[in-house]
Amino acid sequence: MSKDKSIPSLIQLTRPDTELATFAAGCFWSVELVYQRKEGVIQTQVGYTGGSDNGQVGYEEVCSGATGHAEAVRLEFDPKVVSYESLLAAFWDKHDPTQGNRQGNDIGSQYRSAVFYHNEKQRELAEASKAEKQKHYDQPITTEIKPAGNFYPAEVYHQQYLENRTGQCASKGCCDNIRCYG
Repeated sequence: MSKDKSIPSLIQLTRPDTELATFAAGCFWSVELVYQRKEGVIQTQVGYTGGSDNGQVGYEEVCSGATGHAEAVRLEFDPKVVSYESLLAAFWDKHDPTQGNRQGNDIGSQYRSAVFYHNEKQRELAEASKAEKQKHYDQPITTEIKPAGNFYPAEVYHQQYLENRTGQCASKGCCDNIRCYG
């Protein structure tokens, strides 16, 4: 299977009653699959955010550390079906927020933990959930909570990668283990 390195269009809201959320928690493939499976999540897109807004932004540039971007998932959700608090809970459950610029064997600032909020309510909820989560860790949580800035969609071959490339279930409510590397 060849790698389609073209860049898809940035996802936008499909309805006026939906919202955007953006999370970074290590390799974006598995984080995306977590959210693909959540009821109320309408669409997901992996990409890069939180760094410099000048120059080329692609996988190679981000992995080099030169852009300062994190691998992230941008998603559209229906707040009448899934709360932002529920999305935050999935975020905290997906990764170890004390690891700094890494998740497991993935090392580099592009794998850092971050919540990129789209409005003041999201910021407040993210800050409160971080403070609550910190009570359960001896090490300090390194998760950044920053305003959502420009989001650069990753190359097509990264989109819905675990579903499309490894055949893992992305159905709503699926609880199968997520396998990122085989």
